[in-house]
Amino acid sequence: MFSNDIIASFNELETSLYNYISQNSEKVAYMRIRELADETHVSTATILRFCKKVHCEGFSEFKVKLKMHLKENKRTIIKPSEHAVAEFFERTVKGDLEEKMKKAARIVAETDNVIFIGIGSSGILAEYGARYFSSLGKFSMYIKDPHFPIHAKLRNNSVTIALSVSGENHFTVTHLNQLKQEGSHIISITNTKYSTVAKISDLNIPYYVTEEFHEEANITSQVPVVYILESIAREIYKLN
Repeated sequence: MFSNDIIASFNELETSLYNYISQNSEKVAYMRIRELADETHVSTATILRFCKKVHCEGFSEFKVKLKMHLKENKRTIIKPSEHAVAEFFERTVKGDLEEKMKKAARIVAETDNVIFIGIGSSGILAEYGARYFSSLGKFSMYIKDPHFPIHAKLRNNSVTIALSVSGENHFTVTHLNQLKQEGSHIISITNTKYSTVAKISDLNIPYYVTEEFHEEANITSQVPVVYILESIAREIYKLN
């Protein structure tokens, strides 16, 4: 809204006005022109000249553009990570999470091959899950390419563990459908049990934390996923 060229064109009074608006933009967006003039000790004529310089016909148009600017650049309030952890335990541990993790462990323990899938941050955790399971004696692999050739021997008596926050990622859904048609058992870990991925699965483990976004990035905490993966892996180790 305030380009370098525009700021450079301000005189001393306009610069003072600009500084006040920058520091009090939420307040200014709802002020009358006379109120702003009193607060900044400038005339209404100075404010109108200022508005012209930022390509607004008057103060009313300036306030509309200022509100739009604030909305577009509103900072995300990122909650502390402990909030997500507390929310996860409050919503999930009181339910049947423990039983679902044990059931998942029994399914995995009885299969010969474990395949992890996921994309984005879920893909990173899928790769971590495959490594963690393998470290505790259950060899697993992470596959991110749905067209990756999987030998028939690996598809026999296999289980696929799918990770997805939304449970609606097209890549993951497509990959999961393919693996299911090839006879793999499906376990999914998602943020809700009402997603497409959850419905495709033989067993879904939802963790229910509030989804968070910063700009277009999904920054929902993945701490619950790490907890679930490690708990299942340790339960498999006990069973074996």
